[in-house]
Order: sequence, then structure tokens, then C-alpha cells
Amino acid sequence: QVQLVESGGGLVQPGGSLRLSCAASGFTSSSYAMSWYRQAPGKERELVARISSTGGSTNYADSVKGRFTISRDNAKNTVYLQMNSLKPEDTAVYYCYAAHVFIARQVWGQGTQVTVSS
Repeated sequence: QVQLVESGGGLVQPGGSLRLSCAASGFTSSSYAMSWYRQAPGKERELVARISSTGGSTNYADSVKGRFTISRDNAKNTVYLQMNSLKPEDTAVYYCYAAHVFIARQVWGQGTQVTVSS
């Protein structure tokens, strides 16, 4: 079964850190560019960070630059999102997304809740 499973979400105080993980199963993630999206209540889903299939290229939303770091371990079929200096406005459901680099095939994870609050 092709799926992405996120973990690592939770409640953290402002200024704190969390590391999200996204484990791929049923497919080889090294053929996919991987991304993290987030969706806050009442808002549209937005791209947070993207990493190329090899890990050689990354992109970030302006709102998280300098605070978040996306990385991947293709040997473990896993992508990570290290989130530092968290702010209340980072509160959202975070989704992992995989897009094949050559064919029209995409996979979404089920999401993990991140809440930043004192």
C-alpha cells in the first residue's frame, strides 16, 4: 500500500522546537520530490518547504526561512522537518506530500497537528 505517515507533531511553547518525520511505504521515495504543507483553521493549505529527490535543492516559504529545515534520508525512505523558534502562527496541521519527478503521481499523508501555545 502506497502511503506517507507523518509523526512528531504536538503541543509546544512559543520559541520551542519540534521535528516532524514522514515515512514512505509502498514506493521508493528517492524518485519523488518531497514537500511539507500546512493548513491552519479557516485558511488554505500552503507550501512550507520542498526538497528535491536527491536532497540537493530545498525551497522554503518566506514565513519559515531561517527557522525550519527540511531534509531527507533516502535509505530510510523518510523526510524530516526541523522546526525551531516556533511561533503561534505556525499552528496548523502539517502534511507530507510526494510528487514523482517524471510521471504524474502524487501521494499525500494524513497530517499531524502542531500547536504552538503558552
